[in-house]
Amino acid sequence: MNKPVLFGLMVLIAVVCFAQGDRVPAYNDHPPQPGDALPILPKDQLWGEAFQHPYQIKSYEIAAKIPAVLSQVPCYCYCDRVGHNSLHSCFETTHGAHCGICMKELFYAYEQTKLKKTPAQIRAGIIKGDWKSIDLESVGNGTSTP
Repeated sequence: MNKPVLFGLMVLIAVVCFAQGDRVPAYNDHPPQPGDALPILPKDQLWGEAFQHPYQIKSYEIAAKIPAVLSQVPCYCYCDRVGHNSLHSCFETTHGAHCGICMKELFYAYEQTKLKKTPAQIRAGIIKGDWKSIDLESVGNGTSTP
């Protein structure tokens, strides 16, 4: 490949990557209605290849505690491109167990919920990137919050 074509390809990839960073992924801007189904993958399905680490199982246990909050926050793995409408969607299947971003956002949301933050405040923190400081290993081993 010649240098101008390679350079052009690199510039195009950089533009696409940086442009995506400005976009807030999908989320619901209001709480679910009473009676809305908010399923999380059930405990009896938390086994196999997707659940090799304690934090993977713990993430689904926690997701089941705050489904309404999760439906009101975005997921920065940009899974809305494949049809997800919030962080909640990630924990309806094994998707969340395969994605560190999903799990870090979940543990952040749970931690903030315990601090009595509203879904809007939690969403603002996620958009700001506060979830990036979550250490999955320490959370899964019980050495850190939550």
